[in-house]
Amino acid sequence: MTDYLPPKVWTWDKENGGAFANINRPVAGATHDEALPIGEHPLQLYSLATPNGVKVTVMLEELLAAGNTSAEYDAWLIRINDGDQFGSGFIEINPNSKIPALMDRSGREPIRIFESGSILLYLADKFRAFLPIAPAARAEIMSWLFWQMGAAPLLGGGFGHFYAYAPIKIEYAIDRYTMEVKRQLDVLEQRLAQNEYVGGTEYTIADMAIWPWYGALVQGLLYEAGEFLAVQEYTNVRRWADMIGQRPAVKRGRMVNRIFGEQSSQLHERHDAADFEIRTADKLPAAS
Repeated sequence: MTDYLPPKVWTWDKENGGAFANINRPVAGATHDEALPIGEHPLQLYSLATPNGVKVTVMLEELLAAGNTSAEYDAWLIRINDGDQFGSGFIEINPNSKIPALMDRSGREPIRIFESGSILLYLADKFRAFLPIAPAARAEIMSWLFWQMGAAPLLGGGFGHFYAYAPIKIEYAIDRYTMEVKRQLDVLEQRLAQNEYVGGTEYTIADMAIWPWYGALVQGLLYEAGEFLAVQEYTNVRRWADMIGQRPAVKRGRMVNRIFGEQSSQLHERHDAADFEIRTADKLPAAS
């Protein structure tokens, strides 16, 4: 491999991004006109079951499990590999073209919310759930929530991309991001050695934000990198990940907008609680 000498001015003259080259571009905005569907529930979610998408569906299912009936929602599938996130309707909700995106239509004027951490915080405040009121406790949860928001791009866009998706394996890039991911796992390991949950003694939006990324990672479900990262070393993170993963609402949330894995685990769209029983991919006509 020859050394790359960056030009004085970068120009976009070829596809870049490995597995995601067809949807990578250096400009924002819509590529096509497409209105988004609207269901009957107060909350309209447009998403895909990536780790960031799972955060929000877990939160919504936890709210419903806790008895918050006004947290009923429609979850519409956004196929990011097909470029659905560049439709004009989606751009109106999230100008950054990333899932998940949420519309709250429960009030006089619809409210848009984008960025997964922002959605978690909005729902926690709206329903007064999974986020402590006491200032010190709330600050602790907020710190861990924003830790995840800042750390995950180094895991997904850094380690995940260069380890699993880049068209060539670059030792320097993989080593750089592996070191950072293992440091992050050690941060969590030390925290969870002293606390049952990330924020302390209570299950909160911090756990919901961190679990789909780092829980999946230590369970060997992300990038097929469990052995490479020696995830068995992080015993407290694994204990926490297994505990969170056994929650019924988490199991349901993980299924919503899922289009990969066992067909019985895929609920492409969710419009009613009964959908988990009657509309998983293995029960759809196309699956027969």
